[in-house]
Amino acid sequence: MRKSVLISILCVSLVLLGASSALAFHDEGVARCSGCHTIHNSQNDSTMSFAPGPGPHTDLLRASTPTDVCLSCHGTSTSRGVWGTLVQGTPFTYNEHGAGNFAYNNATNINDAISGGSGLPGPPIMGYKAGHTPKTNTKGFPNGDPTPTMTQGPGGDFPSSQLGCTSCHDAHGNENFRLLNGVGEVQGDLEYLFVNPAPVALGMPLSSSTFETNSRHTAYKSGMSAWCANCHGDFHQASGSPGLRHPSGEVMNSAAVTYDLYNGTGSINGGNHSTAYLKEVPFEDLAADTNSTLGPTGISQVSCVSCHRAHASANQDAGRWDFGLTFLNEDGQVSGWGNINPWAGQAWEQRSLCNKCHKKDQYDALNP
Repeated sequence: MRKSVLISILCVSLVLLGASSALAFHDEGVARCSGCHTIHNSQNDSTMSFAPGPGPHTDLLRASTPTDVCLSCHGTSTSRGVWGTLVQGTPFTYNEHGAGNFAYNNATNINDAISGGSGLPGPPIMGYKAGHTPKTNTKGFPNGDPTPTMTQGPGGDFPSSQLGCTSCHDAHGNENFRLLNGVGEVQGDLEYLFVNPAPVALGMPLSSSTFETNSRHTAYKSGMSAWCANCHGDFHQASGSPGLRHPSGEVMNSAAVTYDLYNGTGSINGGNHSTAYLKEVPFEDLAADTNSTLGPTGISQVSCVSCHRAHASANQDAGRWDFGLTFLNEDGQVSGWGNINPWAGQAWEQRSLCNKCHKKDQYDALNP
């Protein structure tokens, strides 16, 4: 009898151990402390392969900045890498789960636009203008953006030189989408406060080995624009913004019909609601699902992430497409990066993806 009990206990223990080991490292709580920290610096930094330069490091970290600690696991992993290695002229092959990739920050040029009416390429735009540039030593940005046009987040007051992974994510874990910081203090040493809660969304499985597609993508439900406003202020909100360029966090109304019908410059009315979703131009909807191909409804919302990626992209300002180009087929022809065209097979030259909601290229198809 005693032997049976012991065997049963052992089996239960192994099952629980297996279940525990399968959980994510940060799974809604504190991760394995020694994965990021070293107690009393007792391990000596020379034994830590991802610790750049001499230690000890602040906060007993195993690398010189919190971002470098994060990148020790998340940098180039095939399934969840956020900062890969670029090879000029070679399409970026790391899996895209929606937020974009910091790899483009290391590019020497992301500008494919023509300079004025010259017909010649414009001046190079360095990759650190491709979106958020975190403060990291291992990737060559010890002070974040080396030539910031703004020392604070556009529209807000978050110091650009202090931007890092933990500015947006809680490394110790929480219940929010992608461990995004909620209301309260972020980056304790900075004592910066978020006043808006984390957004509600569903993400593709991080273990996925496939790129995002129109039927496999992040499902943004609500709150993304307000959350971005924690650092960027009332940058693009509809009420009281003196530099208003585009509403965000607002219902789409009749633009939802345009979104549904638009199927490229050559087929501006050829789409339908059941297959209208375009991963390059997502929207927020409470009913959103990661496998849905449905277009928006009138109460769906346009969001910051409808036009931008959260990390970085092959385009300036983390654009989901290059805002400076007339035709999408120009993307990547100079820089070697990009080439985002959902309707590349159509006979017409595809105009900007702004048209997915606005359809201002409606006469182009008459003159292919």
